[in-house]
Amino acid sequence: MKRIGDMKFYTLDEVTDELIGKPGTPERDEFDNSVAEAVDAYRIGEAIKEERERQHLTQEELGKRIGVRKARISRMERGRCISLSSACRALRALGVESVTLDLKKPGKVSLR
Repeated sequence: MKRIGDMKFYTLDEVTDELIGKPGTPERDEFDNSVAEAVDAYRIGEAIKEERERQHLTQEELGKRIGVRKARISRMERGRCISLSSACRALRALGVESVTLDLKKPGKVSLR
């Protein structure tokens, strides 16, 4: 905590430690893992969106290619409701033969 006049300022780490738990505790590990998974899903969704837009396709058109509604494509592109199998189906429907996504972890996800 840092004081400036009458105000107290806390870092994000200080707040997270207080509200979620210190690193290494089960609660904090679960929280950190869920945040990492959400970021990964967002990055995968962005890759799908970028390729769809590069091909000048609408979400509805991509949805028809893989048999889902436009709303499902929208959720996928925002990193919501996305699984590895649905991401693969979307990328294959876009004609992507190979993709490597660097998820900032040891290793990468590849579609081949």
